[in-house]
Amino acid sequence: MDNLLGIGAAAGRQGRGGFRVAAALAAAGLVLAGGGIAFADDIHNNLDSSIDVDAEIMALNVGGVQGAATLALSTTDGDGKNGCNLTGSTTLTLKIESSNSSVATVSPATTTFTSCGFTQPLAVTPVGAGSANVTVSIVSNTTPYSFNLAPAAFRVNVVAPAPANTAPVLSISGVANGASYAKGSVPAATCQVTDTEDGNSSFPATLGVVSGPDGAFGVGTQEAACSYTDGGGITVASKVTYGITDATAPVISYTLNPATPDGANGWYKSAVALDWTVTEGDSPSTLILAGCGDRTVPDDQVSTEYTCAASSSGGAADPVAVSLKKDGTAPDLGFTSNLGVSYYGSTPAVPGCTARDDTSGLAGPCAVSGYSTAVGEHTLTATATDLAGNTATIRQNYEVKAWTVLGFYQPIDMNGILNTVKGGSTVPAKFEVFAGSTEITDPALMKFTMGPVVCAENASTDAIETTAAAGSTAVRFDATAGQFVYNWKTPTGAGNCYQLTMKAADGSSTSAIFKLK
Repeated sequence: MDNLLGIGAAAGRQGRGGFRVAAALAAAGLVLAGGGIAFADDIHNNLDSSIDVDAEIMALNVGGVQGAATLALSTTDGDGKNGCNLTGSTTLTLKIESSNSSVATVSPATTTFTSCGFTQPLAVTPVGAGSANVTVSIVSNTTPYSFNLAPAAFRVNVVAPAPANTAPVLSISGVANGASYAKGSVPAATCQVTDTEDGNSSFPATLGVVSGPDGAFGVGTQEAACSYTDGGGITVASKVTYGITDATAPVISYTLNPATPDGANGWYKSAVALDWTVTEGDSPSTLILAGCGDRTVPDDQVSTEYTCAASSSGGAADPVAVSLKKDGTAPDLGFTSNLGVSYYGSTPAVPGCTARDDTSGLAGPCAVSGYSTAVGEHTLTATATDLAGNTATIRQNYEVKAWTVLGFYQPIDMNGILNTVKGGSTVPAKFEVFAGSTEITDPALMKFTMGPVVCAENASTDAIETTAAAGSTAVRFDATAGQFVYNWKTPTGAGNCYQLTMKAADGSSTSAIFKLK
């Protein structure tokens, strides 16, 4: 009943935020035929608790803090449903907006009520001076009942803070009125501003021309002036006058091309040009030079010093010395021996190298890389680097030849022939290995492996006529026969094929195929 009286009383007078409640209810579809007003659940803001219902105004300042409000739901029986209109999974989605975003903005822009206990905090941001209305409208309503949105509206008044302006304070730092400074050592004149409203700042002073008899040479008096106008229109100005005394001692400098050494440890590898520059800004007609001639160093040389001295009527400059050293020649380099051609196992040891450098000296001993005793062609590389960074490189090619494997000899057949033998018997594998014309006799350099293979169809076959007595299966060299012998005990069983392979230490190999019967 209280809600009924509240809505009825509001219908005939100015509503919240400059709207008439009756008009807002009509927009929400709450005016019945015959002019009556239906009851509905209220969506209201929390400003009612502290501000008069007809004056829901949020006052904010431009640039001030955000305003805060909260939207909530109140239940009013009589619209066809007792209690809260939001039950189960029903929802009410609302749009929240400001009538003038240049005055104030509101967030969030939308919200969805899912229950009577749901509340939505609002943040109102002041933008500029003026007034704006915050209103709420329905985006979607999944209930069959109505809602009164008028109590949610309110007005926002934003005002600018009262202006205040304090006169700025201006000073000049770096130089002092009446002081004297040596030419070339005049401190930087800086305008320093202290301003309560605009904040402190600094900027270079405006310098006048140097006046006096020697003003053309930069000696005389000079004025530094500053002027500043703050945001409130107050202007302050200041200036100081100081003297610049004669500083006539010459200044010596030089350039090198290349500008920095293009070698290591301060050495140049290419020709270097030395160009002297002597300046005298006060009395150049009295300038006297000694040893300041430009020069180029094209040839290798140890460290050599070049000096430039200069004086004038104002005094003498400290002499400037430059030391230049150049080495553009790589070290002399050679091998101590040549490897040539050898067989595996007899390749000579890696040769050494010799190097010398007569100008900058060697950065370290020469080094040889690329040495290998593996079968194949190889390249040895010798390098030497001097202290200037010049590197000499020489190469030597050599070859390591593979051994020659002969066999297997009878009773084993080679060249793809399928040797047939009873499973479990012992077959003597006989062979020879040569390094050129030298026969290898060390059994430790020979290794046998055996593995199953697919029996080749239509392969030629030959039976093993001679088998060996069971016993040692180690590789041995038969000095009498002049050949290696390996007694291979075949696997048991019949019908399977195996490949027997001998691989020598240099990588050379020979193999044969067997079929068990």
